[in-house]
Amino acid sequence: MNTKAHTDIKRYEWIDKFLPDPVHPYVYLARLDRPIGIWLLLLPGWWAIVLAAGGIASMNMTDWRLMALFGVGAVVMRSAGCVINDLWDRKIDQKVQRTQNRPLASGEVSPGQAIAFLTGLLLVGLFILLQMNITTVLLGVLTIPFIVTYPLMKRFTWWPQAFLGITFNFGALMGWAAVSGIVSLDAFFLYLAGIFWTLGYDTIYAHQDKEDDLLAGIKSTALKFGENSKKWVTGFYGLALVCLLKVFIGAFTIWLVPVFILPLALHFYWQLKSWNPEDAGSSLKIFRANRDFGLLVLIAACLS
Repeated sequence: MNTKAHTDIKRYEWIDKFLPDPVHPYVYLARLDRPIGIWLLLLPGWWAIVLAAGGIASMNMTDWRLMALFGVGAVVMRSAGCVINDLWDRKIDQKVQRTQNRPLASGEVSPGQAIAFLTGLLLVGLFILLQMNITTVLLGVLTIPFIVTYPLMKRFTWWPQAFLGITFNFGALMGWAAVSGIVSLDAFFLYLAGIFWTLGYDTIYAHQDKEDDLLAGIKSTALKFGENSKKWVTGFYGLALVCLLKVFIGAFTIWLVPVFILPLALHFYWQLKSWNPEDAGSSLKIFRANRDFGLLVLIAACLS
């Protein structure tokens, strides 16, 4: 069974010490205490900006401004997504040991307060989006239905991780469009790489909650794949690498492509060798390690 020993849902002394008491529940509601989600949302957008600009050496002040806007936007929109998720799931979260102390599930924040907070976040997100070109704005608007409905998917399909991948990696399309004004074929393959990557790491993450999800009637790829999860994650990671390979072939001198793909393949290999699906702590550790994978892709993009 899951225990609080492995979970990243904890109370942090720095929050209680340095922030005013009324702010604490909103920090936890927005998951600002756990920045891994911000990284995983942000990195595909940063990949796209750097690649579309032609590498870090070719970036101008406009490109760097986009990097900053995407950074703030990732914090705001990941926070908004967490609030939406917890509004939909507050009754389910009460039944899952790992999530029963979330502010909405515990009653620390009321639904009305959460909606007011969400409205503020979305207004900030809209202001950031309107700083970009029309193609990027349209793509940003297109993400809203996915952000709102994603939390419902675990009730209806065994593949909510696929919907998360579709939603979470829109930054790859938006970042490319923000620089170039178009969504190129390489941008599409970068987006696909992000989707397969998310299918892998979120299946790993979902293994933390298998027992509780069964009791609560929640569906996930972790439950669907069961003892074959490692094989499926291996396949997803392999497809992510193939898509990244397609992008890298267009971004690098051909002999350099293996130099940048190999570290990514080795990182995936390490994840799969180290992951114990029956150990919730192992699932959390390997899930978190995907920030480092994303940073490796970003380093490669910078050198394109």
